[in-house]
Amino acid sequence: MDGLESSPLKAPAIEIVDLSSRNVSEEKEEREDNPDDASVRDGDDGEDDDHLSLYEDMLEGMSDRGEWEDEPVDICSVEESFAFRRRLRLVGEDRFISETIEVGTISAKKLCTAFGIRPPPLLEGQPDHKYYPLLGLGITRELTKRVKLPHYNTIDDAIDLLKKSSNIIVLTGAGISTSLGIPDFRSKDTGLYSQLQHLGLSDPQEVFDISIFREDPSIFYSVAKDILPSTRKFSPTHAFIRLLQDKRKLLTNFTQNIDNLESCAGIDPEKLIQCHGSFATATCLECKYRVRGEEIYKDLKAGRVARCDRCIRTLRQVKPFGIKRKRSMNGLPSSKKKRQSYEDSTDDEEYDIAVAGVMKPDITFFGEDLPETFHDRLVQHDRELVDLVLVIGTSLKVAPVSEVSGFLPAETPQIYISREPCQHIDFDIDMLGECDTIVTELCRRAGWDLQHEMKRDDSIDVQLHEGYESRYSFRIKSA
Repeated sequence: MDGLESSPLKAPAIEIVDLSSRNVSEEKEEREDNPDDASVRDGDDGEDDDHLSLYEDMLEGMSDRGEWEDEPVDICSVEESFAFRRRLRLVGEDRFISETIEVGTISAKKLCTAFGIRPPPLLEGQPDHKYYPLLGLGITRELTKRVKLPHYNTIDDAIDLLKKSSNIIVLTGAGISTSLGIPDFRSKDTGLYSQLQHLGLSDPQEVFDISIFREDPSIFYSVAKDILPSTRKFSPTHAFIRLLQDKRKLLTNFTQNIDNLESCAGIDPEKLIQCHGSFATATCLECKYRVRGEEIYKDLKAGRVARCDRCIRTLRQVKPFGIKRKRSMNGLPSSKKKRQSYEDSTDDEEYDIAVAGVMKPDITFFGEDLPETFHDRLVQHDRELVDLVLVIGTSLKVAPVSEVSGFLPAETPQIYISREPCQHIDFDIDMLGECDTIVTELCRRAGWDLQHEMKRDDSIDVQLHEGYESRYSFRIKSA
């Protein structure tokens, strides 16, 4: 297919911004062609790009209305927001702008809130046209969002889909493993990122930034033990995915998890795409020597940077006998003190092995490309076959995996299962609660025998969320 080489599905792993690069480039061209047009200018000289970058960053947290609805900000109501979004899709961007901003029925600042964008403090007190770029990005995002299929709304609809579908894509995240005591990444108080504040990083996600790892791998190794799989035990949700496979319904399980528990649950390798890699193997950054992950577990658990055994053997073979590395007072060559400050020294480390390659677990860091199998499987195989999508235990905040939902055929039904709603994608049915609880109830209603030692037979209370026609909460009933 044409254009796939530049597909967002082949982009390196990044924190989601949900932005059309086409729109950004057009804005830049527009500013160049109309240097005096206030509607497309945000500053002088090089400030435009800086401001645009800030606008893009603001979109990362958009739609989280609950965090700012009580603040003294003039915002659109839920009903108004729905009406504006529906009107935009009905008449298109140009006419929508003509009916709103150009005739002055609403300010750009307030209209931003209709698309879930909180007016940023840095623009407070600025002329309304300063909000145009941010509004434009919000409109672009809205127009590129997946449109909910109106005929799938109830739990019974979900059960029917599960029963009749034979090519199900299951896209999973950390939420399917939390019942095992494995932390997710973004939960406010219990997620891994919330526990990394002590590292003094500007952003806890830098722990998984490939450029940071190359500069100082000790940062990652200092927390690796907290995310290293300590069990081969899998959850009822993993068992549910295996059940779909056993019923010949599973097309592919795209997992963002690095704990390799899908393999432990028995998901066939040909049906499993580990989008972000796993700890199953590790590779030397220098010589590319690959080993089984277990070979560096001792270093990972000790918080010690693992070095490549093959590099060490090579260095010892070529090092003239009896010549040792000249050390500075702290045990490191002064010329390499800063760059190699993470390196450990031991009394019996007589040879200059500090330059031996660092072993990196084969998990995908921010800034690294995803495995080719992710793109190839989705584009060349699954896209034409899929008849149902289940997104389980993920907030879909990391691209390019976050792009999968919108990439699949528009007529394919999609169901979302997680603790919290996904604000930036419109799924057909949302099921909120503990993943294990939800899949257990779905199997019970479908008449399927889900077997797992952690499965509970409690009665489940299922409630439709007020104001929604297809969003449900699942809770275990109190005794």
